[in-house]
Amino acid sequence: MAPSSWRRSLRDTGGAPTQQRSAKELPAHTQIKLRQTGQNAPGERLDREALKQKLLAAERAAKAAAAGGVAIDEEQLEQKRRELLAENPDADDDVDDDPDEEEEKEDDEDDEDDDDSDDDEAELMRELEKIKRERAEEKERLEKEKREEEERAREEAMLAGNPLLNQGASSSAVTVSGGFAVKRRWDDDVIFKNQSRGVEERPKKRFVNDLLRSDFHRKFMSKYVR
Repeated sequence: MAPSSWRRSLRDTGGAPTQQRSAKELPAHTQIKLRQTGQNAPGERLDREALKQKLLAAERAAKAAAAGGVAIDEEQLEQKRRELLAENPDADDDVDDDPDEEEEKEDDEDDEDDDDSDDDEAELMRELEKIKRERAEEKERLEKEKREEEERAREEAMLAGNPLLNQGASSSAVTVSGGFAVKRRWDDDVIFKNQSRGVEERPKKRFVNDLLRSDFHRKFMSKYVR
């Protein structure tokens, strides 16, 4: 009897292919998804339109009843109009009883329109002139205020720059022997003043390639040996 391992190898050679399939290879989406109830199907749209027309008709009937009249359906009105047009095709045309009178009426209407247009144009021109005049006055007023402001600023600058006219004007000014005020510095009354005085006078460090002649050795010898 052959071992099972050999039988397994024998089955794998020349046998029929396997019938196992992956779930991802199976056909999917084989049915068309239709709109369900509440998903705006065509039948629902028609039902909503019919309901809308029904509600509008009920609203018109309620308004007519409240006004003391009789509700009239639009379809009935349209049907009645078509019947009248069929009986008399020229019923909706304008009838000219007197051509001369009609022409005279049109001329009068044209004259009235011309007069109205002239009046409107004159009114518009007056309004435009008024707007231009107001803008010119506003511009002149702004320019005058600007000139006055510049003149005031120039006078203040002249007064502030003259020490003879600025005596005692500021609490931070001191009076010298000449009689006019000199502005004091902001750091005149500080505690630690002139901290950097003499810093530039200190000798700069230098490098000497000899320990016996270096600045540190000289300072050390002068301090502890002499």
